[in-house]
Amino acid sequence: MNQLFLILFITLFFDACSLPPVEPVQVNKEQKNISFSQNVKPLLDKRCVVCHSCYNSPCQAKLSSYEGIDRGASKIEVYNATRLSAQEPTRLFIDAKTTQEWREKEFFSLTQNLEDVNGTFNDAIMLHLLYNKQVHPDIIGDYDPEHDKLICPRDKEELSEYFDKKTNHGMPYGFPALKEKEYTTLASWIFQGAKNDKTTTASISSKAQAQINQWENFLNRDDAKHQVTARYLYEHLYLAHIYFPSAKGEFFELVRSYTPSLQPIDVIPTLRPFDDPKTDKFYYRFRKITSTIVHKTHMVVKFDESVLARYNELFIQSKWRETPHEVSYNPKIATNPFVAFKQIPTRSRYQFLLDNSRYIVMTFIRGPVCRGQMALNVIHDHFWVMFRDPEYDIAVVDPAFIDTQVDNLSLPIEKVDNDLLKTFSDDYRQKYEAYYKAKKQRGVELFKNGYPIESIYKGMKSSDSPVLTIYRHFDSASVSRGVLGEEPRTMWVIDYAQFERIYYTLVAGYDVFGNVSHQTNIRRYMDFLRLEGEINFLEYMPKDARLDMLKSWYINDNIVDDAKYEAVDKIATNISYKTANYKDEFIRKIINEYLPKDLGYSFDRMNYKTKQDLANIKMKTKLKTAEDYIQAARSITLPGSGFVRYMTDRGANNMLLRVELEDGRYITKNLVINRWHDNVNSLFLEEMTLDATKDTMDILDKFVGSYPNVFIVLKFSELENFLKLMKNTTGSEADKEQLKHYFISRSNPKFWEYYDWFQKEFDRQQGVEAGLYDLNRYARTPW
Repeated sequence: MNQLFLILFITLFFDACSLPPVEPVQVNKEQKNISFSQNVKPLLDKRCVVCHSCYNSPCQAKLSSYEGIDRGASKIEVYNATRLSAQEPTRLFIDAKTTQEWREKEFFSLTQNLEDVNGTFNDAIMLHLLYNKQVHPDIIGDYDPEHDKLICPRDKEELSEYFDKKTNHGMPYGFPALKEKEYTTLASWIFQGAKNDKTTTASISSKAQAQINQWENFLNRDDAKHQVTARYLYEHLYLAHIYFPSAKGEFFELVRSYTPSLQPIDVIPTLRPFDDPKTDKFYYRFRKITSTIVHKTHMVVKFDESVLARYNELFIQSKWRETPHEVSYNPKIATNPFVAFKQIPTRSRYQFLLDNSRYIVMTFIRGPVCRGQMALNVIHDHFWVMFRDPEYDIAVVDPAFIDTQVDNLSLPIEKVDNDLLKTFSDDYRQKYEAYYKAKKQRGVELFKNGYPIESIYKGMKSSDSPVLTIYRHFDSASVSRGVLGEEPRTMWVIDYAQFERIYYTLVAGYDVFGNVSHQTNIRRYMDFLRLEGEINFLEYMPKDARLDMLKSWYINDNIVDDAKYEAVDKIATNISYKTANYKDEFIRKIINEYLPKDLGYSFDRMNYKTKQDLANIKMKTKLKTAEDYIQAARSITLPGSGFVRYMTDRGANNMLLRVELEDGRYITKNLVINRWHDNVNSLFLEEMTLDATKDTMDILDKFVGSYPNVFIVLKFSELENFLKLMKNTTGSEADKEQLKHYFISRSNPKFWEYYDWFQKEFDRQQGVEAGLYDLNRYARTPW
């Protein structure tokens, strides 16, 4: 009897605590039929795709295409740092072809009714989330969609739980509600069945089709030379958004298809580009990109007659090292580019990478990793990259040396579901050390007098990118041509073998769905590759200064005391220095004297400073002249200044500024925080390496990065006060109140107006490389 009473009590208790199911939403629908292409998609692009695209879409709800909307959402997390086993990939347009196939992969609809409803009511999850924001528009608490614990409701019970726990978390998540007309448009479309009025086959212009025919003919020729060339190009260009200048506004991706040209494309869904297609015959095809272009994945490569001629010159007309022959897809071969493509001349492979250096480097941080932290906590916040000239590159000058090192050059990418016991294995470390020591010794033998300045690649045409600037914005990054910002602590010189290894480690061989062992081993291997680039640069410094410089980049880290780095001073110095400021003198010589003037490279006055400059950069009490404002702006970029020291964290690293002039025109700047790390050699303890007193800021003329952290808006009459506040703030409550006047909160009622303005300006600046910003990392705390 007592047991029966207890069971009855527990049942009643939980029934009493259960939440009532959400009621269907009444739709004050528009009478006309709502067009997806004309009415809905433009609205989704402006207000939804800014958070729902790529792998970092909350709940994998990718709203940048109708196919993504139809696929729906999932509870499966793509980014999972503790995943013990690799998970099944869920790439849109690749891993399933029909709605039913996505349902079998546990995706659920966002636009279909959860149950039968009549009249003017609708019960779709998407509508509930939109309606909740209309009813509860206040933005309360922090919003960090990439790190928040998301419920991803798939039924009425879970919707009730979601709204109970997150009352003010309707859609748009953490931003102002849609305008009434915008909401009505989406609600009416969902009520009408969320139909698509676009054709299923993407139309391709005649100009683009003519180019595609020419390129597919080149890539699909049957002879071994063309087939191996096509494989090499595909493995390096599979992430590219390819455009033909004659066909403006159209972008294409290079895919492998079961079907030949002129037939509908049937993509071969391999996990990685070097995986076995498991078919006797396949074809390289150009598939039109129909999803909304978002900047974080928009890596543009131009294809035209000159590029085709270049590929013929590098790969087809050149004499190969071996008689051209097909290459096995055996993982031990396919995951090692120094084995798989040994027959192609090393110079041809390296020149291809140099011709496309900015794109290739961009894939390191905007490719499969997307959310970035796995690739980015291994690099400093700001550094410049140069490249070894082929005439002085060991792999080009002595390819037989690389042949002896292929085992040592193997990469931790053979498996994506590694044995967990090998998560912290030293196998690849030992191989790397063996290669490093052999490389240093061969360098001494080949270049007895050291590397002259001519061993830095200077490019072959004005559009080349022989020097790049890398900015890290905590968990995203940007790549720009030339030397932006202040002189960074570290610089890299990349050679062919290093360039290829970084690409295959971080891009071609990286599986975002892989297990913790796969991803951790890649992160650890990147420590070696970063260090190699830094040491390549140090070889241009005087021998007796190299080790101290290296140690200054690895404070409180004993890695530089390891025996393998005794080789840092092995090779001679081939450059004469007139000052003791070697790094500054070297980079000035490169930019001001060595590189061709038609590259347009120069140091910008705002950010680039000598040690002598630092003592003279001061903010005047009253700003009157243009020079006064320039000096005031320079002063806020200095180490530990005001805002930089007291107000920044991982949520404020990339800020966009708009100053309205008295005549109605605008000045725009990009404020980039460079956070100081004692070293970036720690996998887990990054916070312990930070020192805010040494943080700096660069003020750039053009916008960089895909993820703005905050918008700043002011009038010119307010600029003096703003600069003084940025310089002198101590983070007090009074300072914060003043800053709130200029910094646009995610809760600002006019937020979407400001976003639209900055997006339009970004599009104007970027041209063909323009794409939608991502707002997932906008300042998480409203004010």
